[in-house]
Amino acid sequence: MKANIGIDTGGTFTDAFVKWGDNIAVAKQRTTPEKLSLGVMDALASATKALGISLKELFSDTETLSYSTTVATNLLIERKGSQFGLIITEGFEDLVFIGRGASWSDGKSVSERRNVARAKKPIPLIPRYMTVGVKERIDWAGKIVRPLDEEDVVQKLHYLVDKGAEGFVICLLWSYINPTHEQLIKEIAKREYPESMTMLSSDICPKRNDYARMMTTILDAYLYPALHAELGTLDDDLKAHSYRRSPMVVQNSGGVTDISHTAPVKTFNGGPVAGVIGATHIARQIDYNSVITADMGGTSFDVGTVIGGKQSYYTWTPVIQNWEVNLTMVDVTSIGAGGGSIAWINPVLRNRLEVGPQSAGAIPGPVAYDSGGTEPTVTDADVVLGYIDPNYFFGGQIKLNKEKATIAIREKIAKPLGMDVDQAAMFIKKVVDGNMANLIAKQTLLKGYDPSEFVLFAYGGAGATHCCGYGFLAGVNKLIVFPFSPVFSAYGAGTMDIVHIYEQSRRVRLLSPGPGNYLSNYEAFNEIVQSLKDRAVRDIAEEGFLEKSIIFSLELDMKYGGQVHIHRIVSPKLILNTETDVKEICEKFGREYAEVFSPVVVFPQGGIEVYNFVLRATVLRPKVKLLEYSLKGKTPKSTALKGKREVFWNESKGWHKTPVFDMEQLEAGNEIEGPAIIEAISTNLVLPGGVQVTADKYRNFIIERM
Repeated sequence: MKANIGIDTGGTFTDAFVKWGDNIAVAKQRTTPEKLSLGVMDALASATKALGISLKELFSDTETLSYSTTVATNLLIERKGSQFGLIITEGFEDLVFIGRGASWSDGKSVSERRNVARAKKPIPLIPRYMTVGVKERIDWAGKIVRPLDEEDVVQKLHYLVDKGAEGFVICLLWSYINPTHEQLIKEIAKREYPESMTMLSSDICPKRNDYARMMTTILDAYLYPALHAELGTLDDDLKAHSYRRSPMVVQNSGGVTDISHTAPVKTFNGGPVAGVIGATHIARQIDYNSVITADMGGTSFDVGTVIGGKQSYYTWTPVIQNWEVNLTMVDVTSIGAGGGSIAWINPVLRNRLEVGPQSAGAIPGPVAYDSGGTEPTVTDADVVLGYIDPNYFFGGQIKLNKEKATIAIREKIAKPLGMDVDQAAMFIKKVVDGNMANLIAKQTLLKGYDPSEFVLFAYGGAGATHCCGYGFLAGVNKLIVFPFSPVFSAYGAGTMDIVHIYEQSRRVRLLSPGPGNYLSNYEAFNEIVQSLKDRAVRDIAEEGFLEKSIIFSLELDMKYGGQVHIHRIVSPKLILNTETDVKEICEKFGREYAEVFSPVVVFPQGGIEVYNFVLRATVLRPKVKLLEYSLKGKTPKSTALKGKREVFWNESKGWHKTPVFDMEQLEAGNEIEGPAIIEAISTNLVLPGGVQVTADKYRNFIIERM
C-alpha cells in the first residue's frame, strides 16, 4: 500500500498525519527543542502503533514525507544563528542599520507601534563591526562603473575572519542586474578560505529594494548552518529506520522542496502555511470559496484566508520576525495566543489582565503539566473551567494536575484582581478569545471582507476548545472542526505540491507612455522567463522529476508609469509572441488594478511597466481526500455519551452538569446541542448554550448558532 506522511513541528507539540492505503492515523507528541527529530520519531512511532505496523513497514510504502520545522523561528528568537561577515559596496556600509524609515515597526503589534516613544529598530543579526565595504560599483543598467579591487577584497576578508566570521554574506548594489562582482568575490573567498560559506544576494534574492534584498540574504545565511544540521539529523534518523528517500521540507511560499533545495529563510512560518494549503484543498473538495483558517496551537494563533478557492499571498513588504524581506509568501498573520500562552497582570495598565505573547512552551509547559511551570496559562484555565478532563488529556497519556493549575490562577490572577478562581479562569478565556477575534476581524474587515460571508476552519490542538469563543465574536456564522483538527497543519504538509519559485527584478516596459505603443522586442521579456525556466527544470530534475511533469505559471509585479503602487497579476501568457499577447497582459493588469485601487487611478497614458518576474514551477502530488460516510440519525448512539461532569459556563455564570461525548463514537448525521463537551484524544470541542453541532457526511463538525 502507498503511504503519505505529513509532519508539523510546533513550539509545543509535534504532529503527524499518516495515510497508509485507505487507513489514516494521527499522532501528537511533545516537541523536543534540544533535538527536534526526537519529537518527529516519537510522533511517527505513535502513528504506526495506531496502524498496527512497524516504522520499517510504513517507510517501505512511503512515497513522500513532508516536514514543517520551527528551527528558523527558534534560532531567531534565541539569536543562536551563525556569525557571518557582511560585504557591501563601499559607502553603503550603514544601509542595513539605517533600514527603512518605518523599519522600527516591522513585525510589531499594534500596541507596540502606538508606543512610538519606546520604539527601537531590531538589533542587527550582523553587527556593524562585521560589515565592510569593498571598492566597486555597477550602475542601474548593469554597466561596470568601477571595477572590483581584488586586493581590497582580500584585505576585507582577512579582517572579517579575524573578527570571527564563519562565512560571508555578499550584497552589492545592482547585483540583481549584473552579478559579476558578487560572483568574483565568492571566487576570491573560496580561494582564501576554502571551508567558508559564501551567500550571494544575486542567488538568494535577485530583486530590487536593497534593504529587503540584503535582509533576505542575511537571514538565509544566519539560519543555514543550524537548519541544515537539523535537517541532516532528521534525514539520518529516518534512514536509520529504513526510509530511503529525502524528506521534503515545507516552504512559506506554499509548497515543499527537497532538502538540497531548501532555502532556510523560506522555512519560516512553514507550519501555519501548511495549514492554509490544507484548508485550500479541503475547501475545494467540500465547496467553500471563502474560508478563514484559524490555527490555535500551544504557542500561537495563526490566521489565513482562502478567497475564491485560492490562498492569499503577500505581494508587498512581507516581514520575518522584525525584518522586511523580499519573498513570495503565503499570507498568514500570527499573535501569541495558544494553549501555553501565559496570563499575567499588567501593572502599567492599572492591573489589566493580559494573555500572551509569552508562552510556557513545550518545556516546562502549563502549570497543570506538573513539569515545573509556575505561570498560569490558557490550558490551566481550561482545566479549571472543566473544559479539559485532567485524567483524559491526550487520551489519558498525560495526567494533569488541576490543583496546581487552580493555585496558580488563584495566586497570580484571582487575588490581585479580587475575584474567585472560577471567574479568573473565565476572564483568561474571554481575554484570549477576544484577542483572537480581533485578529480575525483585522484580517477580514480591514481588507474589505465581511466575516459573516466566510466559513471558519478551526484547527490546532486548542482550536476546537476555543472556536465558539473567538469565531462567533469575530462575526463568523459557521465554524467547522475536522476529526483531525489537532494535527491539521501536518495534514496540510502532506497535501502540498512540490513548488519552486524563481524571482528576478527587471524593468520591462510593455506599454510606452504618451502614444501608447506596445512592446515589440519580445526577447527582452522572454529571455528572463526562459532563464528562470532553465533553473526550475534543472532543480526539479535533481529531485527526480521530468520536465513534462512541471506546470509553469508566471506572475508579474506591474505598475503604471508615474505611479508608485505595484500590483501583482498572474500573467495570461508565459512568453510573448505577438502584440496581442502584450495587450492581453496589459488589459488584465488594468482590470485588476481598478478592482484593487479604484478605476479612477487607472493611468495607461503613463505607460505600463513590469518590475519583477515570478515563475512558479509546480509538480502536482496526490491529495488526501476526505472519506465519505453514510448519514445516520440525528441522535447519537448511546455509546457516544461518556457521562456528565461539572463545567463552568459564562452564559449561565456558574457550574452545571454537562454531557460529555466521545468524538470517535459520533456518526455522520448526528446533531448535538450545547452546552456540551465533545472529547477526542488530542482536543476537546466546547459547545456553549445556544449552539448546535452537526456531523456532515465527512464527519466534519459544523457548528452554528441555533
